[in-house]
Amino acid sequence: MSAPNPTRPRPATVTSPRKQSLVAPLQRSLRRYFGFSRRETSGFVILLVLLVMWLFLPAVVRPKLTEYNPAADQAQLNAWATELAAQRQARPTFASRYPRRSYSARPHVPQVALAPFNPNQLTATDWEARGLPYYVAQRIVRFREVLGGFKAKEQIRRTYGLPDSVYTRLAPFIQLPDQLPPHEARQYASRYPTAESNKAGFPATGAARPARKPAHLAAFDLNQADTTQLMQIRGIGRGYARRVVEYRQRLGGFLQEDQLGEIYSLRDAPDLVDSLRKYTFVAPSYAPAAVAINTSSFELLQGHPYIGKRLARVIVAFRQQHGPFKQAADLRQIRILDATTLEKLQPYLRFE
Repeated sequence: MSAPNPTRPRPATVTSPRKQSLVAPLQRSLRRYFGFSRRETSGFVILLVLLVMWLFLPAVVRPKLTEYNPAADQAQLNAWATELAAQRQARPTFASRYPRRSYSARPHVPQVALAPFNPNQLTATDWEARGLPYYVAQRIVRFREVLGGFKAKEQIRRTYGLPDSVYTRLAPFIQLPDQLPPHEARQYASRYPTAESNKAGFPATGAARPARKPAHLAAFDLNQADTTQLMQIRGIGRGYARRVVEYRQRLGGFLQEDQLGEIYSLRDAPDLVDSLRKYTFVAPSYAPAAVAINTSSFELLQGHPYIGKRLARVIVAFRQQHGPFKQAADLRQIRILDATTLEKLQPYLRFE
């Protein structure tokens, strides 16, 4: 066997002393601080140099800007402003529709020393001389004229705008009592004289006490009764009696006493409805006033309590499109007319 050839030594890299003095210490510091390899350290240094060049490159490459002198533009603007001012026309002046009022200065009123005084004898100037403003002095004089003269200090204190401090200063010198005298209870003649009132000397009037409603009342026909008969029932006054009669006329007559509960003013008064049922009746042979469903106008139909304005409008339109109704069953074709309303309305209809 032949002996192995000895390895040839690599030639040493020759580095310039200047490059080694600048780059080598920086690379060694980066490797020690960040733990970079030699190749990573070289790349980091190159990247850092590029970043520095990128920061300073715009300042080097940017062209030098010319300086702006605003004198020429300012002169042009001034010329335009002068030209517009010369072309502007003067705005015409018109006389004011509402001339300005001129008020004369009020004369100074000298103050006087406070002494007892009668407020009903003072003028507005006298009140001003005692420390009241002009408008309060005028107001207190007008208030006195309305009252017919002050009778107590409390009336002056109630003057609108009178400061409490001014009233407190003037109150000790006002020659009036502090409060008004109490009102005496007035006696009036009674509408219904009694033995005591006759003894007191009051004249007896001709008006008599209204008659009391009978405790035992015979039942009467609900469809024949007038307001006077209905008012004999306890709890039924003139207003309720009138509403019952009006509803009966619009309805065409009551077929049963339960229809009284349909009256609007009696819906929340079941005790009154019970009283009306107790003392009224409906004759078995009574026939209500019927409404001609085929010939009645819209105004007549809408007045019926069971029809109303909406249903009357539909009935008239349906009658014009499909002809007259022949029987009550034909009304079932109207969708807004429910079976309960049709059952109540049927006795009041007349088909011709």
